[in-house]
Amino acid sequence: MLQTYPHTLVYWSPTLSTSSYPHARSGLVKISLAGVLWGTGGLAVQIVREHAPLSPLTISAYRTAIATVVLLGSLLALRQGAELRRLATAHPRRVAVVGLATATYQALYFSSVVAVGVTVATVIALGLAPVLLTTVGAARDRAWPRSATLLPVAAALTGLVLVSATSGSGATGPHPGLGVLAALGSGAAYAAATVLGEPLARGYTPLALTTAATAVGAAALVPAALIGVQLEAGAATTADPTAVATLLYLGAATMALAYWLLYAGLRTTSSATAVVATLLEPVAAALVAAVVLGERLGAPGVFGAALILVAVASLGPGVSPSRS
Repeated sequence: MLQTYPHTLVYWSPTLSTSSYPHARSGLVKISLAGVLWGTGGLAVQIVREHAPLSPLTISAYRTAIATVVLLGSLLALRQGAELRRLATAHPRRVAVVGLATATYQALYFSSVVAVGVTVATVIALGLAPVLLTTVGAARDRAWPRSATLLPVAAALTGLVLVSATSGSGATGPHPGLGVLAALGSGAAYAAATVLGEPLARGYTPLALTTAATAVGAAALVPAALIGVQLEAGAATTADPTAVATLLYLGAATMALAYWLLYAGLRTTSSATAVVATLLEPVAAALVAAVVLGERLGAPGVFGAALILVAVASLGPGVSPSRS
C-alpha cells in the first residue's frame, strides 16, 4: 500500500543531491512534459474556434468531459476502480476542492484571455503561482527565502514576461480590469490545485487522482457551459471534423495525459518546484506558433525561453520519492 506523506512545501537547496533520489528527476521531467502539452492547448483552442462557434467556456467543458471519459476508460482497463473509491472515501473534500480549483483555473484563464489579451493573462495567471508559493513558504518559515529558491523563480518569471510579451498577440482586450482580476483568480486557483494535490499524489495512484479531480471539474464546467449557451444563445455542439478532432486532442492530451503527468511528477517533486517547471508552457506555445503559424519569437523571446529552460534545469525535486 502506498504511504501517505504529510503535506509540506519543501524548497530546493544547493545541498540537496538529486542523485539520492533515483526517481526524483523523472518526476520533474514528467511535470515539464505536462507544461509542454499545455503549451499546445492555445493553438488547439484557436483551431476549434476557427471551425466552430464555440465559446471558451464550452470548449473547456468539452475538454474536461472528454478527459473524464478517457480517464474512466483507462481506470477500468487497468482495474484501478478500488483505488478511486479509496481516494474518494478518504479525502472527498480535498478531491472536490482540487477538481473545482482546476476547473476554475481553466475557466478564468480563458475568460482573462478574452477580456485583457493573451500576454497579460499568461504573465499574471502563470506567474502568480510561484510567487504565491514562495511567499507562503517564507511566511511559514518566518525567514526570507534563500537565493537557491529565489534565483530560479526570478529567472523563470523574467523569461515568462519576455516570452509572453514577444510572442502571439500583445493586444489588450476590451475589459482589462476584469481580465486582470480573472487572471489573478486563475493563478491563485492553479497554485491551490497544485498545493492541495501534492499530498494526494503521494498517497494514491496518478490515474485515480487525475480521474477524480477531472470528473469533479467536468461536473462543474458542463452545467456552467450549458447555462452560458442559453444566456448567450451560442452554439453547444459542432459536427465539423476538424473541430471535433481538436476537441478530442484537447481532452485526451492536454487534460487527461497532462494532468496524469503532473500528478505522477508530484509524487517526487514539491508543488513549489512544479509551478516553476510548468512555466515551460509558454515556451512550448511559442515554439508551436513558430513551427505551425510561422510566428517569429525575436531575440528577447529567445532569451526569455532560454532563461526558463535554465531555471527549470536548475531545479531539484524538493522532496523524497514516495515509497510503496
